[in-house]
Amino acid sequence: MKTRFSGRGWAQAAALSLLALGLHGCADTAGSGEYSRQQVQVEQTVRFGVVESVRPVTIQGENTGVGAVAGAGLGGVAGSTIGHNTGSVAGAIGGAILGGLAGNAVEKSARQQNGVEITVRLDSGQVIAVTQGADEQFNIGDRVRVLSGGGATRVSH
Repeated sequence: MKTRFSGRGWAQAAALSLLALGLHGCADTAGSGEYSRQQVQVEQTVRFGVVESVRPVTIQGENTGVGAVAGAGLGGVAGSTIGHNTGSVAGAIGGAILGGLAGNAVEKSARQQNGVEITVRLDSGQVIAVTQGADEQFNIGDRVRVLSGGGATRVSH
């Protein structure tokens, strides 16, 4: 059985595809075991300490605008089906605005990542806090390593 798309169906499928591509791989904040390409083969300073507190946080990702654009396109196509002539133009404009807002909200939600703020008392007595992705569990009293270098600091066991 063949599936046929009208011109409007193709536009909707294209908009959804753009939204899916734009939201794929959205987490952009590293946890303790993730390194950016710029951090590879860069010397790091290692300090040791004890975890004093751990607090869950939400890490916001950057909006690329892909969600808003895809949503506006999809909303414009859907809105243009309302009415004839002038009504379809107004519907397309309204649909594009509402679709852009909805697409932006979807992208923002998809780019959020669970994280932790870890407060560590270093062996030197200095107290620091590091926020990172929640890919490793930390408890108060854990002995940890604090690695700094390449523009980033991370905590690991």
